[in-house]
Amino acid sequence: MEMWSTSSSEKFYRIPEGKGPHSVGCTDLMTENAVEGSFLRLYYPAYDATDVEEARWIPDKEYYQGLSDFLNMYRVVGERLFHYYVGSVTCPAKSNAAFKPGEKYPLLVFSHGLGAFRTIYSAICIEMASQGFIVAAVEHRDESASATYYCKRRTISESQEESTPNVEKEWIYYRKLKTGEEERCLRHKQVQQRAQECIKALNLILKINSGEEVTNVLHSDFDWNSLKDSVDTSRIAVMGHSFGGATVIESLSKEIRFRCGIALDVWMLPVGDDIYQNSIQQPLLFINSEKFQWAENILKIKKLISNDTNKKMITIKGSVHQSFPDFTFVSGGIIARFFKLKGEIDPNEAIDISNHASLAFLQKHLSLKKDFDRWDSLVDGIGPNVIPGTNIDTSPAEPE
Repeated sequence: MEMWSTSSSEKFYRIPEGKGPHSVGCTDLMTENAVEGSFLRLYYPAYDATDVEEARWIPDKEYYQGLSDFLNMYRVVGERLFHYYVGSVTCPAKSNAAFKPGEKYPLLVFSHGLGAFRTIYSAICIEMASQGFIVAAVEHRDESASATYYCKRRTISESQEESTPNVEKEWIYYRKLKTGEEERCLRHKQVQQRAQECIKALNLILKINSGEEVTNVLHSDFDWNSLKDSVDTSRIAVMGHSFGGATVIESLSKEIRFRCGIALDVWMLPVGDDIYQNSIQQPLLFINSEKFQWAENILKIKKLISNDTNKKMITIKGSVHQSFPDFTFVSGGIIARFFKLKGEIDPNEAIDISNHASLAFLQKHLSLKKDFDRWDSLVDGIGPNVIPGTNIDTSPAEPE
């Protein structure tokens, strides 16, 4: 049973730590006792705290159940496997560590892919926070996450016992397509909700930044007042993977405060036709894997780029669709090959290329005074294991 670890004696693989100058903390925030509220994990520059524990990577067993559904595994089997192999995995961010004020940080809103949730892009979010960004990783409630939840109040009779908390988690699991249902219709509806959830998260962080009191129904001991006046409100971007990449495009079209966007291995199916007519005004970077893309998808990206020098597309050689989420770092050989979690390129190198290109792009379009411009060549697809544009042939087939 090799599964996630290459040998029984070996420690689990590690999600890479941030390489920037800041220590990183993370905390969860949920507003309102209803499905319409915001739910996100915030990654942020933190005081170095050796006495604070790292955050759990997958915080509840229900996420294992949701992943099992998404992967068409029996829940009882999937839950045991996930718990055994990744139950003890932590991400290299300190849970509820004290926020490090003193400068205004740019804000990045992150949108997860289909069947994912807020915690499993921590390698990207932690790197961004270590480089001086506040990152709000949204957990979407459009039934595209493998699992998510909101908190609802129990009735008086239910919570009469002293030991019973008066709030309970109401779980929402991934919704599969119904028989005969057209996927594009469902995904377009979902991406509209996802974009609104990204804008809602932006509004929430700006509300906290302005000093307004926000009730976190999850009751962590993180001091939200410490974020007051710490967000650079003129430097805000949106980023996402796969379905989250489509969410980036929709969010840019709806919210001008997002000054630029980064779409990682984007899935274009959910994007509405109106987006191509009106185009996206803001700069946009597409970072693709070598193995996931196909001609129809690439043609849609090209239509959106259409000779705008502020819109770029690059491809990471040897990478796969799962080179962006964290599973690529915590999986051993057999499982990695079976679920295509690893490409031919080393996972750490792939994520470094993606992160460095992202940082260079963000520096340029958010006018940051950092040294990320040393990676400018990556944005043009120049460097080891990266190519400009795409590896996919989109030329029309020759008539026979």
